Amino acid sequence: MKWKKFTLTTTTEAVDLVSSMFDEIGIEGIEIEDNIPLTEAETKGMFIDILPELPPDEGVAKVSFYLEPDSDIDGMLKRVKEGLLELSMFTDLGECTISSGETEDKDWINNWKQYFKPFTVDDILIKPTWEEIPEEHKDKLLIEIDPGTAFGTGQHETTQLCIRQLQKYITPETTLLDVGTGSGILGITALKLGAKEVFGTDLDENAIIAVKENMEANDIPMDRFLVLQGNIIDDRAVQEKAGYEKYDVVVANILADIIILLQQEISVHMKKDAIFITSGIINMKEESVKKAFEENEAFELVETTYQGEWVSITVRKK
Repeated sequence: MKWKKFTLTTTTEAVDLVSSMFDEIGIEGIEIEDNIPLTEAETKGMFIDILPELPPDEGVAKVSFYLEPDSDIDGMLKRVKEGLLELSMFTDLGECTISSGETEDKDWINNWKQYFKPFTVDDILIKPTWEEIPEEHKDKLLIEIDPGTAFGTGQHETTQLCIRQLQKYITPETTLLDVGTGSGILGITALKLGAKEVFGTDLDENAIIAVKENMEANDIPMDRFLVLQGNIIDDRAVQEKAGYEKYDVVVANILADIIILLQQEISVHMKKDAIFITSGIINMKEESVKKAFEENEAFELVETTYQGEWVSITVRKK
């Protein structure tokens, strides 16, 4: 379906007021474009895989909204212009012009793909399914990934930290549990490194589809990676499906506060001497996660690794 797209050119200072006005008159979703980089405070604790390079900020912003072609477009535009006229009495709206055009869902749903390019983690090449293999990386272990619109690409520091730990501990006998599997990139990496089989859990039902598609892209048989929707922390059905004292390696690239909850449950699913690799931990949360592991008699700390402001903590089941 084609949507009518309307774009207001205004000042960056006015964006918050314009956004509030749009919400008040019944516009349910907007898209904001400006050249203001995220601050350190804004990026802390966020899982951001791709940040495009921005041109200099000139104080100009574009606020776009989308209307269905059979909606009351003239009536909505009248309310928008009335709202802008009222705002102009209190703030500088700059150019304050509205341009229009048509767009299809795919134009903005897939727009992020232009920023996802092949990259390496040591001797592993991770590339989007729609890109060619760079000539200089043809000798590397290849992992193809299409995260869809719901999951990360693998470029985030926490994913790379987990991949490097998997390289250390995966053997041909490894049975791996991937908690919060998402696109399946860590489970697929483990299989590509030689693991025997993977069981993954995720709260998002889209993970089931994403993992299946990425398994196909990597020519991995479906019976080697089973994914179940649910929460292994408190869902007995998921716990029983995962199995007990079964896994040689567990990996969880999630949030620090969830890892603190997860460590109370996960040991019963692990074999003796099994490895638990965790990340998704911003450095300010490192000590609280370590404290939780130290207070759990089931685990002993093996290693802490760092990339940027992110931390990976690896423990062993005693």
